Amino acid sequence: MAESALRVAVAGASGYTGGELTRLLLEHPNAEPVFLSAERHAGKRLGTVHPALRNHPAATGLRLAPLTEMPEVDVVFSCMPTGTAPELAPALAKNSDHLVNLAGDFRLDDTEEVRRRYPATADHPPPGRFVNFVPELADGAPDSAFVSVPGCMAVATVYALQPLFAAALVDARVVVDAKTGSTGGGRTGGEHPAERNGNFRVHKLHGHRHAPEVSQVLGETTGQRPDLQFSAHSLDTPRGIVVTAYTRLLPGRTALDVKRAFGRAYARTPFVRMRNSPRAPHEFPMLKAVVGSNVAEVALSVQEDRCVVVCALDNLLKGAAGQAVQIMNRTVGLDERAGLPSTAVLP
Repeated sequence: MAESALRVAVAGASGYTGGELTRLLLEHPNAEPVFLSAERHAGKRLGTVHPALRNHPAATGLRLAPLTEMPEVDVVFSCMPTGTAPELAPALAKNSDHLVNLAGDFRLDDTEEVRRRYPATADHPPPGRFVNFVPELADGAPDSAFVSVPGCMAVATVYALQPLFAAALVDARVVVDAKTGSTGGGRTGGEHPAERNGNFRVHKLHGHRHAPEVSQVLGETTGQRPDLQFSAHSLDTPRGIVVTAYTRLLPGRTALDVKRAFGRAYARTPFVRMRNSPRAPHEFPMLKAVVGSNVAEVALSVQEDRCVVVCALDNLLKGAAGQAVQIMNRTVGLDERAGLPSTAVLP
């Protein structure tokens, strides 16, 4: 690793997102993970907690440590469970130039929504102004040292809806059906594999906390907030998210208007890829095309005034760790593609 490499810390490195983030950083050409924290696993070797990383040459000397031992770093990623970060964020901010938060804490601006969705956050003001940052919806770097990565289902929904609202093409009333793999519930999720395997079930039909994130991001980037019905279901797969958004075109809007809007939005984005004019089912976004990559696939179908948009992504990569690395790259002036995979894993 070059002497000029970014010194990076991962707070909460024992979970799925923390492990995936560490994997990406171990392969990053311009960054070095110099500190990995995990309270329950403090002192253990990285490869013991994440067997998939134990054969990486740089992982041999890495051990997990208590957060109190964190040195000064250029960037710290907070992958701690939601509700944990608010109390610890000031210490993270003190020892780093940039703080990228991957948990739900600090994503919402509305104080009432924060108190309702994240009560632990409401009693601990953030150490600075956190901004939600979606790379494809902004030029350059975040305008704050404190950045929150939107939730995985939220950002998939934003990719599906943002071009429609930015061009004022659809009615405010939107129905979103989001389907997510088991890693979305974290490494300590309580659902037994025997109940998940071979099953497909409702996760949350109303009141999912990613819904206000979608409204907030769309409001900030388009000036319009959807009247959103957001429902989530659990997939029998470890990774991946498929979002299907159902909308109605406003009078006078056409399928060509929609196609042009999505072309303007994503024609030059390295990690959001449009599937143009798909016809057969396998030509639409699907998990096998994105899992293992930092790519989100988007496709649409318009029939008369009905517009349906589908987005698929890997919840641990483009929905979390990969998105965070992409944000880091933007923040420090690197090529945003640095260290990030563009191809999926098959079979």
